[in-house]
Amino acid sequence: MSLEDLVRGAAAEARRLAAAFPAAGRKDDLPWAVIAAFDADVRGHVERDRRIEDERDRVLIASVTLAETPAEAEAEEWDRARRHLVRAVDYLEETVLRFGIVNRLAAKRGHGAAGDPVSALRRG
Repeated sequence: MSLEDLVRGAAAEARRLAAAFPAAGRKDDLPWAVIAAFDADVRGHVERDRRIEDERDRVLIASVTLAETPAEAEAEEWDRARRHLVRAVDYLEETVLRFGIVNRLAAKRGHGAAGDPVSALRRG
């Protein structure tokens, strides 16, 4: 499986969790659950890049915002917080695909060649 596939899978999982909250879990668990697949499958397989880390932080912040939405809030407030999280996940996915570089660990695990871009689109 390519690193690009892992990035897309982690983003899809984060979006699924955002869509299912609050029915799918506790509010204290949401931020870490949303980034769990990204941290497990992607973060350790790309070269460190401040842009990627900044977008990961945005996902955490948006997750906390959704998790802290009061239970009695109007549907519009819930939708706004959920959309904010989904947009943050979209930006993280896009940032990794645009700027991510496969590291040696990922190459060793068969996720591409070290030094190559994560996205096949950037390879030509």
